[in-house]
Amino acid sequence: MLSKNFWVIFMEMHKADVVIIGGGIVGSSIAWHLTHAGCKSVLVIERESAQGKGSTGKSMGGVRAQFATPVNIQMSLYSIPFYARFEEVVGNPADYRAQGYLFLATVDPYSVMNGFMAGAAEHGATLWKKTEVTTITRHHGGAYTVATTRGPVNTSTVVNAAGAWSAQVAKFIGIDLPVEPLRRMLVPSEPFSDFPHSSPMVIDMSTGFHFRPEGRGFLLAWNDPEERPGYKTEFEPSFIEKILIHAANRVPAFENLPVNPKRAWAGLYEMTPDHHCVLGPVAGVPGFFLANGFSGHGVMHSPATGKILADLILHGTTNVVDDVSVLGFGRFASGKLLHETAVL
Repeated sequence: MLSKNFWVIFMEMHKADVVIIGGGIVGSSIAWHLTHAGCKSVLVIERESAQGKGSTGKSMGGVRAQFATPVNIQMSLYSIPFYARFEEVVGNPADYRAQGYLFLATVDPYSVMNGFMAGAAEHGATLWKKTEVTTITRHHGGAYTVATTRGPVNTSTVVNAAGAWSAQVAKFIGIDLPVEPLRRMLVPSEPFSDFPHSSPMVIDMSTGFHFRPEGRGFLLAWNDPEERPGYKTEFEPSFIEKILIHAANRVPAFENLPVNPKRAWAGLYEMTPDHHCVLGPVAGVPGFFLANGFSGHGVMHSPATGKILADLILHGTTNVVDDVSVLGFGRFASGKLLHETAVL
């Protein structure tokens, strides 16, 4: 009969050079960039039974370069050409659609995520689905043990890419990460022919209302200022009337736009106080990296995020942006917050 100690030893056999917590588009991009830079021992841990059930699968999929801060613009300037060549570079389609100046392009977030993860797996990465992280222990010397429902994993590097749940992961090692979940709802219309489907994605910057063609209809989005943080993922039917008012004010033809509330959905943004992501290492906690708080820009900037994190993990520096430290965790304690006005 096998002893209890045997099973303890057996469960401690999982090892990886890098453990990425979160298998959405951000975690998948980081895994792809790491493996394509030569780091083959990468484990991605996804708590759901399938990828894309968090923010990724609920995203609008817009890609743009119009921002108020240089660092956001620079991340877009890396990501846009990457998306334009995604199928050539990654080997999977991204459904990239260049749609003009008002909003540069759209992609299919689910396809992008799957492409990144498939490419990472081909180069050595492992994906654990339906696996939850329960604790993270940091040992003397800098190593970590990530305890999961599938057993513990020993690693020297942990990446928090847990999306709207990233603050909970950060608390495992005593970090108070100011990232909150905020519901964001999207409304697809029924087939509608009274407005051209050749239209690009259009944004009303005075209200934040925006829309793009979707199938034979249109997909509408707007961030309700009355929404409060929380893990609310159910669609609120009263939102229909609110968004249709904005739609008709911007496009008079949308006064008669037919919608079916049963087809609408809700997802979660991961918001920071200054609407900028938190990227990079944490001072005093070597080997622990953050890729969180994208505030609605996670899909858009996932190629740049993957490259930046891979650079920082493997080389300690990156040239994707001029100064990645402005996105560091330390800005919240120092009060050096950024100011982004182009938030949708």
